[in-house]
Amino acid sequence: MLTHVPTRFQVFNKTGEHFHYKKEEVDLDLKKGEALVKIILSTICGSDLHTIEGKRKEDTPCILGHEAVGEIVAINSRSGFEIGDRVTWTIADSCGHCPACTEYGLPEKCHELFKYGHASVKNGSGLNGCYATHIHIRQGTHMVKIPDSVSHAATAPANCALATMVNAISHTKGTPKRVVIQGGGLLGIYACGLLKAKGVKQIFCLEVKEDRFPLIEQFGAIAVDARNAQKANQFILDLVGDGVDAVFEVAGIKELIPQGLTLLRPGGDYILVGLVHPDSQLGITAEQIIRKCIRIKGVHNYAPWHLDEAIAFLERNQNNFPFESLISPPFLLEELEQAVHEAQKQHWARVSVKP
Repeated sequence: MLTHVPTRFQVFNKTGEHFHYKKEEVDLDLKKGEALVKIILSTICGSDLHTIEGKRKEDTPCILGHEAVGEIVAINSRSGFEIGDRVTWTIADSCGHCPACTEYGLPEKCHELFKYGHASVKNGSGLNGCYATHIHIRQGTHMVKIPDSVSHAATAPANCALATMVNAISHTKGTPKRVVIQGGGLLGIYACGLLKAKGVKQIFCLEVKEDRFPLIEQFGAIAVDARNAQKANQFILDLVGDGVDAVFEVAGIKELIPQGLTLLRPGGDYILVGLVHPDSQLGITAEQIIRKCIRIKGVHNYAPWHLDEAIAFLERNQNNFPFESLISPPFLLEELEQAVHEAQKQHWARVSVKP
């Protein structure tokens, strides 16, 4: 199915170079199950900043950006979807046939994994990222329709941070009563809201930036000043006694792990989400884990069903939590570099970009 589309996009080549803003006429051959989606709004994830700053390597030149909401403008034989549908999609395309997809329940670890916003413009059509007017959705990518009641801004980051935290929280035993979240960035704030909606009675969110405290509280948690670890620990343990049922690490700081072990009750769950970088060697002993009977679980990305639940969560809770306040007013695609500079200031949980 041949589709002709005029596109605009920003190409990232390497750290220290300006983005290359391009306009191209693209002839796209959509295979069965594939779609062409017009980007409505995208957001800048921390992993994009890490790539731009040289902290992680991607296959360049590439179109960065994997968080977005868009509208289907062309589609080839995909059941349940049609032109005009507003959608989001999994950040990963999976084959559906390898052991990770069929046996392990981990399609996000597919043997032939393709990740949007991380692939070279030489891979396939090249329309692989969200800092563009259009993106080419592959056959093995799960798409989700967005309810009319859920805004563009609330939806845009859902296919990364929110779906990942849906996955992370699914690994707790039942509904915990007391939880600690280490970090009040977007992952942590989503964790607060998800746990509150799940019925968790006491949610403590450790954060060093005071300007994040109001948002943490609006999403249902007790904001705890983490600048003095000893005082923070004492404050929490005075309230919960033997410790909390689960700790979620979402700050990406290895030095926080001993604190998390201290706060966990015997038999508690430690769920690691943020330490996805090389500087993550943990200064703990196996004895600390064994004697306290702790279960440690690593969570990276998510599966299609977690994205389904993320969108359902937004629809159910749009009047309970201020999702749109997490997102900046949009920059134009042509202003991507200004948007990146704004994201680096960390005034917003996410900075948004629109074509």
